This record gives sequence, C-alpha cells and structure tokens, in this order.
Amino acid sequence: MAQDVCPPRAEPTLSFTQGLILGQISVVLVLAAFIKFFIFGDPPSPDVRASLRATERRSRTLAHKKSLLSLGTTNVRHGGYQQSPHGTLNKKRSGMLRPGPPNLTIESILSKTYYKVDSHQPESLDWFNVLVAQTIAQFRSDAQHDDAILSSLTKALNGSARPDFVDEIRITDLSLGEDFPIFSNCRIIPVDEDGLSLGHGRAFDANIGTREGARLQARMDVDLSDMITLAVETRLLLNYPKKLSAVLPVALSVSVVRFSGTLSISFIPGNPSQSTSAKMTFTFLDDYRLDFSIRSLLGSRSRLQDVPKIAQLVEARLHRWFDERCVEPRFQEIALPSLWPRKKNTRGGDDAIAEAERSMSKARGSDVARDVLDETRTDVAIDGPNWSDRLPDSLRYRRRSRVDDLFTMPGPMPGSMPGATLDTPT
Repeated sequence: MAQDVCPPRAEPTLSFTQGLILGQISVVLVLAAFIKFFIFGDPPSPDVRASLRATERRSRTLAHKKSLLSLGTTNVRHGGYQQSPHGTLNKKRSGMLRPGPPNLTIESILSKTYYKVDSHQPESLDWFNVLVAQTIAQFRSDAQHDDAILSSLTKALNGSARPDFVDEIRITDLSLGEDFPIFSNCRIIPVDEDGLSLGHGRAFDANIGTREGARLQARMDVDLSDMITLAVETRLLLNYPKKLSAVLPVALSVSVVRFSGTLSISFIPGNPSQSTSAKMTFTFLDDYRLDFSIRSLLGSRSRLQDVPKIAQLVEARLHRWFDERCVEPRFQEIALPSLWPRKKNTRGGDDAIAEAERSMSKARGSDVARDVLDETRTDVAIDGPNWSDRLPDSLRYRRRSRVDDLFTMPGPMPGSMPGATLDTPT
C-alpha cells in the first residue's frame, strides 16, 4: 500500500506574478542595453573609420588585379585572345587622301612630346586650378538664380527608388560651398587596357609601350576642404497593422567637409572601322578619404538629436554609393564629340560684327517707323476730320494707291459670284 501512494509534488518557488515581473524587467534591461550601446554608443573616431574603409577598398582592388593577372596568364597560355569570326567590312578608301602614318604607340608619343616617364617631375597644375575654380564659380552663380538644381535633387530624392515607409522628401537647405578643389602632383604613366600600370615601379621599357590596348594615364592629387551641405525633412510611416498607424518626423543634414584622393584620367581613342567614338575615362584610386558631418533630429515633441547610429548608416551608404560609381576598378566613361572644326560651332570674328550691325540696322529702322506713326497719330488727334489732308505725301500716296488698286483690280474679286461686277460711283 505504501508503494501506491504518490510522492508529494514540489511547489514552484516563484509565483506567476513574480515571474511576470521578472520577465518584464529582463526585457527592459535588454532594450536599455540595446539603446545605450547600439544606438547611442560612441562611434569610432574618423581616423579609425577611414583606416577600416581604406583597408577594405585596398583588399578589393588587390583581388581585382589578381583576377586580371590570372586571366591574362590563362589567355597567354592558350595562345592569346581568339579573333572574332565575324570580320569587319573593309570600306573603300578614297584615292585622293594620302595614307598617313600608322597609329602612334605610347613610346613614340612620349618621345615626340619629350616626356620622360622615369625622370619627369610632377606638375603643380596651378593654371588648371584657376580654370576649374572659374567653372565652379559660374555653376554656383547659376544655381543661385535658377531652381533647376533644386528641382533635379527633389526629383532624384523622390524617385521610384524611395521606399513606401518614407514620406515625400523636402529639401530645406542647400549650400554649394565657398572653396575650390586643388589639383596637384600630376604625372603621366603608361597603363594597359585594364588600367594596370606597366612597369610596376621599374624603368620604363619601350617594348612595353607597343602593347595592344596600352594607353597613357594622368594621375593627380585632389584636395578639397569645404562645407557642402544638403538638409532634408521627411516622415517615417508605419503602415502596420493599418495604414498610417504611426508617423515619425525626421530631419537630416549631411555636409561634406573634406575630400582628398588621387584622380586618374585616361583617353581612349576611337576606331572608325568599328564606328566607336573617342572616350575619356576617369576614376579615383582606392586611397581616397571622404569625411562627412551628419546631423539628425527625430520626433516632433520629445526629439532625439544627433543619433550616432543614424550617422553611421548614412555615412556607410554614401561611401558605398561613391565606391560603386567612380572608385577603381569602376570608372566613369564620357564620349567625346568630334574635334573637327565646323562652321556651325564658330563664334566671334567678322560674323559676330556683321550680325551686330544687322541687328542695329533693324533696330534703327523700327525706331524710325515708330516715330513716323506717332507723329501721324498726333496730327490726326489735333486736326480732327481734316486728317487726310495733313498726312505726309508718302503716306497719302500709299493710301490712295492701295484704294485705287482695290477698285481697279482686273478681273473678278476673289470670292465673288461669276458675272457679277462692282460699279463704283465716279
């Protein structure tokens, strides 16, 4: 009988209320730790962030170069690139045009321009800085008198890529800065068709410059210290469980305070046989530094100002946008127009003087006719019913001749019935 008796069950040490309170306290502690260390935690210093991004970009560039070198080695091992089976059509050349010399190689261009890649000193580019400063100053002046840049930015920010939880974005402040970029330390280096430097620090070899696809590349240092600011306002929309369940106003201001890097520009000649135009490419090396100053404001009544995590997210997104467009191995390509001089593009000289004289003569003729009409109207207002006798002989003759021609017109008048005549009293 003693074996059939169930042992007493142990009662829980904590009651339901105590467990609920303990669970709520743990959730609050987790949220507080998340807000303190993840949202309001102190971000790394700008130098540390710049160093980490530079290391990441450098590793990506080295991986890309290694893949290009391995691809080139594989192609050489298999006998080089295969020619396309579809050959280009040979156009008939004119017999009047004397055939010129073959295409100049890098070695011949450098020798004819007296540029020594190994010993030539870098240039300061002071004259280029003045031209760029004038262009930027004119752009800023045009932007102040025209809302085109505001319209373009507003259209770009509110484009199809804007997510559903973000309301319409409105620009509140736009500053294009006051300083100008400074270009310096310009040098010319030969590169292959993939943009890799030929020689890799060794003395320049003339045989390297004869490779197919090799070209010259200009590299220059760029430094800009300014305050280029764009401030926007929008609202974050919570559409769950129903539409517009909650609205969070957001104000964001992004300023570019410094940019320093190496700009690379190269010229790719066109090929008339393949109907390709000349192009200019530019890119920035991976050793650039771009610093931002980001201010944020969340909420309408109780506002959160300058949240560090928001600044990190925005800065990372801007760096990724810049890297995906114009940081090696990516580059921007611009098609160049034909450099052959044309009459329609000519300005100045005798044509401008003749056009100005024609404009002045037309203006003088219109002024004289306007003066004659004003005098005639004044005489009519003064003389009353005898205005026709006061008209100048030339105007009276023109008036009478037009009236006489109207009533002495040979043949029927336009629109009259056939056989009908117009009898005028004599």
